[in-house]
Amino acid sequence: MKELLVRDNKALLSQVFKGIKDARFKVRFWNGEEWTPPCFIEPKVTIVIENPAILAHLLSFPTDVRLGEAYIYGDIDFEGDIYEVFPIGEYLKQVYPRLVASPSFWRRLFRLRLAARREARRKGCRAASLKGKRHSIERDRQAISYHYDLPPEFYALYLDPMMVYSCAYFRHPDDDLATAQLNKLELICRKLRLKPGEKVLDIGCGWGGFVVYAAKKYQVKVLGITLSENQARYAQEWIKREGLEDLAEVRLLDYRQVDESEPFDKLVSIGMFEHVGSSKLFTYFRKAWRLLKPGGIFLNHGIAADWSFRIRHWSFTDRYVFPDGELLPIWKTLRVAERAGFEIRDVESLREHYVLTLRNWVKNLEANYEKARKIVDETTYRIWRLYMAGSAYAFAINEQSIFQSLLVKNRPRGENDLPLTREDIYQNWKV
Repeated sequence: MKELLVRDNKALLSQVFKGIKDARFKVRFWNGEEWTPPCFIEPKVTIVIENPAILAHLLSFPTDVRLGEAYIYGDIDFEGDIYEVFPIGEYLKQVYPRLVASPSFWRRLFRLRLAARREARRKGCRAASLKGKRHSIERDRQAISYHYDLPPEFYALYLDPMMVYSCAYFRHPDDDLATAQLNKLELICRKLRLKPGEKVLDIGCGWGGFVVYAAKKYQVKVLGITLSENQARYAQEWIKREGLEDLAEVRLLDYRQVDESEPFDKLVSIGMFEHVGSSKLFTYFRKAWRLLKPGGIFLNHGIAADWSFRIRHWSFTDRYVFPDGELLPIWKTLRVAERAGFEIRDVESLREHYVLTLRNWVKNLEANYEKARKIVDETTYRIWRLYMAGSAYAFAINEQSIFQSLLVKNRPRGENDLPLTREDIYQNWKV
């Protein structure tokens, strides 16, 4: 029976991939037999089929949720360069309209699904199940906890020493990750034109990297807020170790709950914006506007993509990584920011920088596999590996981008303190 299942799976693969060009993968079945596609080039990745029924399950409705679940729960595995898996997904999107019109394709699928049973899935992390109204404070707290409340030691395996969990800034292609993240923190401080004694709010401060950096180097008074208890605890302990209690503070707080009676000179949001949601865009920007003093500056650093056409339930990232996360086109973000009262002064894309950042994270995570498995289960490890590698691919092909938008709350007659040029940002650069 198992030999017949291998034969039928090979026949299905041959039909699906008969038009592929420059194939850089091969397939190995549970019994050790292999299949190679036409136009086969040196393999970069081997797809290991562990479950005889999985190909029929995937190809009958190839959503990214099904493909992702097959990997994280052990129905398939990837040996080698995981980035070579994602062009296969792009190929399937192109050929699927032809396949679904073929009776022989469906006959093969049904025969396999009748002959082979899907086995029980590996135990481990399960899809998020949030309760309450979408983007309410309580539901947002659940969403943040789902992703960020793993042990900090797990994140430390792939992040830089400052624990910065957002796009780095590579001034030179050969910068290491630690240098690139310090570059990013310095770039943000320079764009904000921080001055000693200013009050700064960091919305979604993570483990406190920016809070510590800005307070220590620029002597500003920084309040960081987060919805993650683990992050707040970690940041508070870090501030104490650095002796920065007079300048830095981190609170467990939603941005909508920040007191407006004592406004800030500067605001920053680094990698939190993806959690805001389309329905709360105006609330977010208007709250930021009210929290700023006249003439104040807000730097908003966030991922952008026009994914409005996608059905959210089909997204692997939404179900297993960032529940309730939304990626919006930059034009929509900027339009709402203007409507909330801001003037847009500068917008910079860092798309290629995120490709480099994510590839560094994946390399670090893979290199620390044994350590990671002592902290989290196999399923969680695979979720993180897959989502970061897939994100790197999405940024590389311009399916996603990331922007730093510099916004200003002008004084009544349009006045602010910004210089005429950007030249000051890059002068006498030191990190």
